[in-house]
Formats: sequence, structure tokens, C-alpha cells
Amino acid sequence: MKINHLLIATVCLMVFTSCSKETEKVPPNILFCISDDQSFPHASAYGCDWVKTPAFDRIAENGLLFTNAYTNNAKCAPSRASILTGRNSWQLESGANHVGYYPAKFKTVFESLKDGGYHTGRTAKGYSPGIVENVNGKKRLLEGKVYNELKTTPPAKGMSPIDYSANFNAFLEDNKEGEPFAFWYGGIEPHRAYEFESGIKKGGKKRSDIDKVPAYWVDNDTVRADMLDYAFEIEYFDSQLQKMLDILEEKGMLENTLIVVTSDNGMPFPRVKAQEYPFSCHLPLAIMWADGINKPGRKITDFISNIDFAPTFLEAAGISEAESGMEKITGKSLFNIFNSEKEGRIEKERNHVLVGKERHDTGRPGDVGYPIRAIISDDYTYLHNYEPNRWPTGRPETGYLDCDGGPTKTILLDGYKTATHNLWELSFGKRVSEEFYDLREDPDCMMNLAGNTADLAKQKYWSDLMEATLTEQKDPRALGNGAVFETYPVFPSQRGFYKKFTSGEKTNHGWVNDTDFRPEQNIELNKQ
Repeated sequence: MKINHLLIATVCLMVFTSCSKETEKVPPNILFCISDDQSFPHASAYGCDWVKTPAFDRIAENGLLFTNAYTNNAKCAPSRASILTGRNSWQLESGANHVGYYPAKFKTVFESLKDGGYHTGRTAKGYSPGIVENVNGKKRLLEGKVYNELKTTPPAKGMSPIDYSANFNAFLEDNKEGEPFAFWYGGIEPHRAYEFESGIKKGGKKRSDIDKVPAYWVDNDTVRADMLDYAFEIEYFDSQLQKMLDILEEKGMLENTLIVVTSDNGMPFPRVKAQEYPFSCHLPLAIMWADGINKPGRKITDFISNIDFAPTFLEAAGISEAESGMEKITGKSLFNIFNSEKEGRIEKERNHVLVGKERHDTGRPGDVGYPIRAIISDDYTYLHNYEPNRWPTGRPETGYLDCDGGPTKTILLDGYKTATHNLWELSFGKRVSEEFYDLREDPDCMMNLAGNTADLAKQKYWSDLMEATLTEQKDPRALGNGAVFETYPVFPSQRGFYKKFTSGEKTNHGWVNDTDFRPEQNIELNKQ
């Protein structure tokens, strides 16, 4: 039998080439999209009828929709610091605090991606508000080069004039051929302030569109209009996201781009943003990656924390934690979920998350915070308030600064000592040291079960698990050294606000209204 050596050589070359293509991994591009103050379930993919989010829905339909995604700290700066580092806020030293300093020791995942050959950049809001100090005389860019130059006219007052999608396109134009990119789209919306009734007058919405107002607010026309204005801003964020998807599609880059769409914390309304209840920390999350996610269209119930994004991005880029140069990461990559074909709960151990806070906005004597740690599961949430003698949302005479000013806040403050006093109490009044809620029966967390004999065993189980995990993570609060968080400096413009205000100096933080300052409530309450 005559052997055709040329044929054999050709076949071998074809097999080798085929195998090489299969084993060759092209790092995906990464587009991280983060709205500012958006709660779960406020996207139409979740069945919310009064918010229309076609771009988010497209990502969910062609990727994964997560129903249990959480931030570990419901405030902008510490939440974003956690995203960038893959560590819980209580593991970030001064980075645990709002209006503070980002610690130089914590390298970010975007800095690691840049070192690994990625072109990195952002538009609009990145880590903020906080001070990022220069390193070796150079300005430190936590997320990459900033692209904010291109402007637009948004549809309502209070929205950002930055043309997010145009700036994203400018970023891509700077990309070198064959260079993967990582871009941070940090929309300002739906952060306050809102143009009142813009959702109705410009968004075509009706108050009756809202099926349910949370039990901890007053259900009236003003509050419903406030909620619709918030919805209108989410829709603007989503419209810019749609333009970014179109740009990627036109450039043939959509399929190999890992796209994550989420938020930093819950909506800027009383008892939500800046607190640590489930509705404070529960966020929308959809992820699409045509080249990297099996069986798109799945709905995932695993509990996801925002600290899980950093290790996911590193794994996608083929960068090990050791190679990244980052401090030890606490979060866990989502690749097991990407690689699965199942719906629902993929990893059994993802059945809870830990959340917490230290100092957010100033306004108490000594610029101290209101420390909380909490654990959230499918059925229960347990909270430990470490300083229950302090005002949880800030003091009355300084505007309850840990709650953004807006119509809903004003309605609740006006309800003090009226028939709605109990709702004022839930959002602004002092709290007991422990809270425990049955989320199956009481999703709005209206009835504290802490200390009830019938619930003690369940309460102990979740509180013990929380304390054990915090101890393992070396949380100073769990180790008895929580006061260290109050030694970290506040950045200059926010220092000593309580002393300035109570001494008669005219000062205002800007995110509360003049009508929020209620010294008469403080005088009355101090008599109690």
C-alpha cells in the first residue's frame, strides 16, 4: 500500500491548526455598567410594569438574569470600592467610609487589567465621593482614563449632561487593534435630584402604573410621582446602554464582550439607600457574554455580592489573583454559574450575603457613623446595630443627612407626631440593637421579631453565622476594634459639619433640602 505522505502532512497540519484554535483563548472585552441608586426589582425584565428597560432586558434575555444580587454596603463610595477590590467594605480600612480617602494599598481590578494588557477607561461616576491620592506624583485612575468631554442635553433637569454612549465610542476609537478593553459606564441616574413630575409630564407615566407603594412610605400622589421620576431616570440610563450595545454590534465586538449591568445601592428614598435592610442592598443584575455563557436566558437565584465582580473579571482575562497584585480577594468568581446550564440555585453555598456600614454622611458630633452588620438569606434577615443610641440616618437638626432630600422624605418628616408617626419612626427614629425579620411573611421588614421566644433559634443561627464569618474576614467590628473606622479622616469639605451647623454657620451638604433640617424635632425627642 502506497502511503501519501503529502496527504498525511496536510491532515496533521489541519488537526494541529484546529486544536490550536480551540485552545487559543481570546480575552473578552469587559463593559461594566453601573447605575447610581437603583433598586431591585426596578427593571422590566423582573416584571416591573412602571419601569421600561429594553437594553437591560436584552442582556437578561441573551445572558443571565440574577434575582439575588446585593451590594455589601448601601452607599456610593464604599460600594464602589468593594466592586473595585473584591473585598467587603469592612475589609477596606478607610475605604469602608463615605466621603473619605481611598487607601493607597488597595489595587483595583481595573488597574490589574491595565497591567495585563487591557485598554481601560470610564465615563461619568467611578469611585465617588471620596479622595483618591496621587501615587509617586501621578494622578491615580482607579478605573482608567476618564472620557467625559462629549456632552448632550438630557430630557430632564438633574440628569447628567455627559453623553455616556458618545464618550464610550470615543474610548473605543482610542483602542489599539487587537487590544481588549475594560470600560466602566458610571451613569449618574437615578441619583437625586429629580425634576418633579418629569416621569408623568415627559415620560408619559401615570400614578396608577405603580402597583404597590412600600408599606414604610405614605401612599399618596406626591410619593407616587416621586417614584415615577426615579423610574424616568432609570430609563434614561438604559437608553444610553442601548446605544452602547448598538455601537458594539456595529463594530462586531458584541459577542466577545462580557457585559455586566447593575447598580451601587438601593433607591435614594427613606429607609432604603444608606441603610442595610434587604431593600437597601438588593440590586438589579444582568450579565451577557455570547462567547462565554452557556445556555443564555437563564434566571439565577444564587446570592451574589458586588465583591464577586473583581474575581470574575480577572478569571475572564486569564489573570490569577497572585498575578493581579491585588490584596486578598474575598469575592468568588461567577464562572461556575456561567459554565452551568441550570437555572435557579447553581451553587448551594450561595444562600446568603453579608452587608454592613460604618460612617456614611457626616452630621453627628465627632463625625461618627452608625455601624451596622447584617446577614440576608432567602427567608430571614438579621441586623446588629452597634450604636443604637445614635440617630441612624443622622441627627434631626442637621437634616437627617444619611437620607437624600426629596418629596417622599419631606412627606415622612411632616408626618412626625401625626397618624403616620410610625412611618417616621421606621425611617428616622432610633433603633434597638438587634433586628430580625421573616422575609416570607414580612418582606417590607415592618415587624421586628428579635427576642421573640418562638424565633430565638432561627435568630441565633443567622447571628452566629454572621459573627463567625465576620471574624474569619477579620472585620475590626467583630474583633472588638470597630472604633478604628471613626479614626479615619473625613475629606476637608465634610469635616465638623455638626459643629459648624449647630454654631450657626450657614452650611448645607447639597443632597438634602432646606426643609429637611428639623431642630424642633431634636428638642422634642431629646425630652423623651
